[in-house]
Amino acid sequence: MTPPREEVVLLAEDGAPIGTADKATVHSESTPLHLAFSCHLFDGDGRILVTRRALGKATWPGVWTNSFCGHPALGESLEEAIARRAHEELGTSVDALALALALPDFRYRAVDATGVVEHEMCPVYTATIAWELRPSADEVAEWEWADPRALLSSVAATPWAFSPWLTLQLPALYAASGDQPSGQL
Repeated sequence: MTPPREEVVLLAEDGAPIGTADKATVHSESTPLHLAFSCHLFDGDGRILVTRRALGKATWPGVWTNSFCGHPALGESLEEAIARRAHEELGTSVDALALALALPDFRYRAVDATGVVEHEMCPVYTATIAWELRPSADEVAEWEWADPRALLSSVAATPWAFSPWLTLQLPALYAASGDQPSGQL
């Protein structure tokens, strides 16, 4: 049985939806602006979950990144997409009531080593969870709960080891939090 076609929502420069495209083919050397999200998870001790992208991923394989991310389907709210991807990527649940919109206007464009462009309007959420993780091997090679300050130092020292969106999001989250040394940024 063929899996259903996953589509991304294409956006105009002002963020208005203008159509959809097949996720499997939209990422190229000229990827159009599209809607995505990032989510950073924290545990009860204030540690942040970082994941290493599976080696089979089409873009940025093997780099460390935020807890999880994804693309909402047309008509799917960001909160619904976050719940769906938390289950698909990490085998866990994220309660919509625990979500906080941390960086509503985050947007970036990055080019990976193969020339594939990522071009996203990507609101960034945070949440604290207490659920067990069962990551999908198709999505996650490794995962680690990290001290936020240590992670920020690692990202600054070795940005090439991390996804470009994490290298941009983490300092912005940290700045928005008032430079909290631990806990939810």
